[in-house]
Amino acid sequence: MKKTTTDEPHLLVRLAALFIFLAGIISSALAQPRQFRPPAVPLVTHDPYLSVWSMADHLTDERTKHWTGASNGMAGMTKIDGKTFRFMGQWGESAPAMKQVSVQVLPTRSIYEFEAGGVRMTLIFTSPLLPQDLDVMSRPATYLTWEVRSIDNQSHQVSLYFDCTSEWVVNMSNERVTWARHKVADLTVLSFGSQRQTVLEKSGDDLRIDWGYLYLVIPPQGDSSTAISAGRVARESFTNSGTLPVSDDLRMPRPARDEMPVLAAVMNLGEVRTSPVSRHLILAYDDQFAVEYFYRRLRPYWRRNGMEADGLLKAAERDYIPLSESCKKFDEELMDDLRKVGGEEYARLAALAFRQTIAAHKLTVDFDRSPRFFSKENFSNGSIDTVDVTYPSAPFFLLFNPRLLKAQLTPIFEYAGSGRWPWPYAPHDLGTYPLANGQTYGGGEKSQENQMPVEESGNMLIMTAALAKIDGNADYASQYWPLLTKWAEYLRDKGMDPENQLSTDDFAGHLAHNTNLSLKAILALGSYARLSDMLGQKRDAARYRELAQGMAKRWVEMADDGDHYRLSFDRPGTWSQKYNLVWDRLLGLNLFPSEVARREIAYYQTKQNGFGLPLDNRETYTKLDWILWTATLAESPEEFRTFIGPVYRFVNETPNRVPLTDWFWTLDGKQRGFQARSVVGGIYIKMLADASMWKKWSDRAGH
Repeated sequence: MKKTTTDEPHLLVRLAALFIFLAGIISSALAQPRQFRPPAVPLVTHDPYLSVWSMADHLTDERTKHWTGASNGMAGMTKIDGKTFRFMGQWGESAPAMKQVSVQVLPTRSIYEFEAGGVRMTLIFTSPLLPQDLDVMSRPATYLTWEVRSIDNQSHQVSLYFDCTSEWVVNMSNERVTWARHKVADLTVLSFGSQRQTVLEKSGDDLRIDWGYLYLVIPPQGDSSTAISAGRVARESFTNSGTLPVSDDLRMPRPARDEMPVLAAVMNLGEVRTSPVSRHLILAYDDQFAVEYFYRRLRPYWRRNGMEADGLLKAAERDYIPLSESCKKFDEELMDDLRKVGGEEYARLAALAFRQTIAAHKLTVDFDRSPRFFSKENFSNGSIDTVDVTYPSAPFFLLFNPRLLKAQLTPIFEYAGSGRWPWPYAPHDLGTYPLANGQTYGGGEKSQENQMPVEESGNMLIMTAALAKIDGNADYASQYWPLLTKWAEYLRDKGMDPENQLSTDDFAGHLAHNTNLSLKAILALGSYARLSDMLGQKRDAARYRELAQGMAKRWVEMADDGDHYRLSFDRPGTWSQKYNLVWDRLLGLNLFPSEVARREIAYYQTKQNGFGLPLDNRETYTKLDWILWTATLAESPEEFRTFIGPVYRFVNETPNRVPLTDWFWTLDGKQRGFQARSVVGGIYIKMLADASMWKKWSDRAGH
């Protein structure tokens, strides 16, 4: 028998891995699954505190949850000809689950279809996060719409049950809650609130709101009834008799977990035939105060004209029909454009990212009535308005409403120019959500330990230049020109060959001579040259343009590693995703030869694993946002899709049922960390690469 040499087993393993990878790519390309299995489905998604998801294949498999994984329960049942079925939640009820026929996630809507007893039920969760209309987008109100029809040509007696738990208004279930019922015009309104109302007293990452009020709104529509009761009592009452308890539970305040109080409603549809019968409810949350910004409490944006909770609820019901129609039209048009730009798999990924991107922020109003839009760094460290979280999400806001990107950058500019920030580079963050009182990451204002000088300064310059490009002027930049100049000077001195410092991809620790970080600095200096030119400062524009060109030429020589470019200048045989390079094309800077991107894209295709392209050669994990930026460097649709296929497979097959994670392992599809973060808005960068698409959508915001 022929003996195996030492190298042959290694070769066989590599060939087997390559075969598995290619098989996955071919399968993904050919199968085009009709049903998209999101790791989690957005249901009620508005901000970091009002963000509820289904983290299972079926809506009846388990309780609905806050993005952190804590239970924020909803329950749904239906009676069809006297027999009870469940369509939402898992609370140990004896009622069988309806058959879930499908689930579809669109930008503003999640649509479930169920069947049982000769009836088909469509349940639509609509969060009208229409970014061109800040008044509507900022309303914390989600519509639940049921459409029920017979599918067996028989008539059926149908009623619907819905409840939501008191868990929505507390951080921990041992906290005490109160409740009430209200009449607002012709609306029946039930509410929960925490007893203590600790407004903006806590900050942190794994944290839920414990102030404000949750409202369940039942409009006048046929035969309906409501109750505030222990969840078990309300559900058993509906299961046994089709009705709710005749009296509200008055044992309050009490801990949320003590016989779990619920706000419950029953809607009797009567006789249902083949024509759909529709009902809807509204879930809304009034937090009253949203963010503390340098020790002053900011109101949510929807309150800026003095609107109170009753006005919010009346406006939401008044606009139910037009907003439902607007969301349907918005979803259809956006999905069509996403398919044109990147294909079906790309469109589905972007749709899943849409509500998550917005719901990781809170839109507030400052004392001068201008918007302030604060991100929360979900399950990474809880920072508020983190610059290197804003940067990857920026394509979303540059596409749909540049005002929202300005509303994120303005607080950073104000902080850096206030006199409190002592360093010659841009800050990392404004604090820990929801308290934006000054940087808490690294050394903050006290030391330069664990700062991100090149990273954040480059981010601010590039994003400001992108705003100027889509605005057609540099008016916004001119307001903060001394700061932008200071940061450009810092990058001039430190950006070509960065010292040993953190970057946004700091998972493997500090890295000196980082080529991707150097790329960012060079493109940021090119951005500053562009801004200078737009402001009529021709001499500075020419000087910085020449500087950036010279640095780019040096970069190509220093980073060259044959068929690709290195992870760091001093490490031959290494590689990394050069995702920052995408801005050279998007901004029309043209600092780097096109061959750089071509060579990198060709090399990356030899390094992909079954669930995506690793971030660099050091580990097999990756970042979802950066893969999409890297893929956008591809010059053909076919090349672009070779990077999308493995990511699409990851989303469909990852065992971690959480809102979309952006940090995961490329060999087994498991979550490495992070979830529900705004950075997935970076998926929309492919839309910016199509100039007509960028203009079409951004123009609608009237920026």
